[in-house]
Amino acid sequence: MRVAQFLLIIGVLALLSACAKKADEPSTGGAPSATKRLRAAMVTDIAGIGDRSFNESAWRGLQRAEKELGAEVRYLESAKLPDYEQNLRLLAQQKYDVVVAVGFAMEDALKKVAPQFPNTIFAIVDGNAPDLPNCVSLKFREHEGSFLVGALAGAMTKTGTVGFVGGMEIPLIKKFEAGYRAGVMTTNPKAKVLVGYTGNWTDTSKGKELALSQYERGADIVYHASGQCGLGVIEAAKQRGKGHFAIGVDSDQDYIAPGFVLTSMIKGVDNAVFGVCKAVAEGTFQPGTLDLGIKENGVGISPMKYTKPLVPAEVLDKIENLRQMIADGKLQVPQSEEELRTFQPPALP
Repeated sequence: MRVAQFLLIIGVLALLSACAKKADEPSTGGAPSATKRLRAAMVTDIAGIGDRSFNESAWRGLQRAEKELGAEVRYLESAKLPDYEQNLRLLAQQKYDVVVAVGFAMEDALKKVAPQFPNTIFAIVDGNAPDLPNCVSLKFREHEGSFLVGALAGAMTKTGTVGFVGGMEIPLIKKFEAGYRAGVMTTNPKAKVLVGYTGNWTDTSKGKELALSQYERGADIVYHASGQCGLGVIEAAKQRGKGHFAIGVDSDQDYIAPGFVLTSMIKGVDNAVFGVCKAVAEGTFQPGTLDLGIKENGVGISPMKYTKPLVPAEVLDKIENLRQMIADGKLQVPQSEEELRTFQPPALP
């Protein structure tokens, strides 16, 4: 199977029943009656629905629920941190069956709101859900997908230098960085990785500034995990012109600047959100935690619609071999600086 076949599979749906860690108590959120239309909503983080990445992916999951399940869906955007609790509470008060908190930053807000609305199912993406029968965490092994795009960057760089632009310098984004650097190390041990952080999720100009700085220092490929800031990274690649590439994140961002986004690390937030809605609609919802990686088709890389002809067949085969090694448990990808220091790249054919 080649890179073009790495699209995320809807296996997440079955995992919602099979892989969740069950709480001792049964869920209080039963399936809507046959005559009741499922109502599902989400609260964005401060990057908003137009980030063309993380929040947009979650919204696609709800839109799919609208199309396939006949659900009534909506979203509320958060302009500042205090909006999180207010928005979650408002949707619960409006008796939505499912409310999705998009982002780990809503952990505290969810802990306050969820216990007060036991008949509402709450899902949080990337965060820890309260240990309640109406809550589920949707987590991803982002370092595994980041490893694949890093391996591709290492194999494709012409300058021997690549870059990484993160948003907030927090453990979640350090997972992206560690996986990416390990991937680069695996296919190009001598390559240099430049690293910078914007310190936020919304400053597109800061993302562009950091990326341009890395290009000027010799990088020809820059991977971002920085929310809306990443749109600036992609803009910088396009501005630098031929031979310079960005790597997108969370959603397939290749279309934003065709030919200048080498690939994207896709994270199946949309599939996971849809899966929660489907489970609630069918009465099979289970609380707990879902941990989704390459094995579960929770992360992967884009089909490279605009750039695949640039990638030699032997590189595509190498990336596929690495993907299979991770899926089979033969390759453990580091997810922190500490683990990266002791990482031994696997031998490649």
